[in-house]
Amino acid sequence: MYALVEFKGKQYKAEKGALLKVDRIDAEKGSPVDIETVLLVSGEKIVVGSPYVAGVKVTAVVEDHGKDGKIIVFKYMPKKDYRRKRGHRQQYSLIRVQEIIGA
Repeated sequence: MYALVEFKGKQYKAEKGALLKVDRIDAEKGSPVDIETVLLVSGEKIVVGSPYVAGVKVTAVVEDHGKDGKIIVFKYMPKKDYRRKRGHRQQYSLIRVQEIIGA
């Protein structure tokens, strides 16, 4: 059984025991997270929401926080002596799905 959930503007496939890498959330390690924006539930039969499935939620626990690898953003204009180099490291949280309730 799995569920497609929308969390912080992105969609993820949540299965029991799955580890999801999501954008950073303000929660301590070990704290529970409930996701109620479930788009689809697949079990004995597939239930598709419009836009969300009523009465279904996914519970998860925050495992860790971290930063991704560096991405270089380089802008330039040829023949104009314009060069800009910037770096960025996106912060993320790892959450482990505990169960899908109501499916």
